[in-house]
Amino acid sequence: MRAAALPGAAAGDPSPPPGVVVTGRYDQGPGYGVNRPLGSRSWLFTFTMGGRGLIRQGSARAEAVAGHLVVLAPGVAQRYGVAPGAPHWRFWWAHCQTRPSWTPWLHPYAVADGLYVLAPLPDALRGRVEAAFGRMLAGARRPARGTPSGADPVAVAQDTLARELALCALEEVVLLAASGAGAAAPEPDDDARVRRAEELIAADPGAPHTVRSLAESVALSPSRFAHLFALRTGRPPMRALREARLWHAARLLEATDLTVERVAAASGFPSPFHFSRLFRARYGVPPGAYRAGERP
Repeated sequence: MRAAALPGAAAGDPSPPPGVVVTGRYDQGPGYGVNRPLGSRSWLFTFTMGGRGLIRQGSARAEAVAGHLVVLAPGVAQRYGVAPGAPHWRFWWAHCQTRPSWTPWLHPYAVADGLYVLAPLPDALRGRVEAAFGRMLAGARRPARGTPSGADPVAVAQDTLARELALCALEEVVLLAASGAGAAAPEPDDDARVRRAEELIAADPGAPHTVRSLAESVALSPSRFAHLFALRTGRPPMRALREARLWHAARLLEATDLTVERVAAASGFPSPFHFSRLFRARYGVPPGAYRAGERP
């Protein structure tokens, strides 16, 4: 079964044109498959959440199971679909042109010409990767033409803001996967409740998190949660939240034209003055100068 052409794609090539990011979430059954003898003109990222897929790039092949990020470069013949005998393949995907800075992060995981397998990701990172894909989908403003009602969502990021936010989220996916692929099992003193709180912060740093709300989300008292979080991560939960918000704000300043006031609000800082003071302490320059490229 071939994939339907995406908006703006050339005949026979369902990948998007340059400058467009297309992302979606699929749960496909037996018989699903895509065959591109001439390859694609964009990069393809797939992150498997369940089931099993089989991906071929040229003469190489890779299985995709839960926690695997598989990346296909353009210009090489490719085929992928539900693996033989598998009941389904549930996965996130994104078509786009990559940023040049990503190549060194992917290179250590090359298994063939244009095929990269970053796996397996530890459980602590999988939720963060899924959340980043979710932000890509939410930030893309236009649903793909031809997507039937009730089908798995597909969205197209065409305007500058949506595209840059999508690429920032995908960059987070690549960084997380490159840092965690093949990581060892959690240490004996690891705590799933702390990992869950970290995932909640990373998924939406601008949300009105508090020690109490985070503690309730993992069924702990605020005092017990704060103690465990600091013990496992080496920093109090509110400091971790502040750092995540500042990192998020820096990405917005790099990729969007939002005013400093709107960046502050979107990153969870109610006061632009307070945000600017914290941002300068963290990055060495005020937000406006950081956006202008005046960075230490």
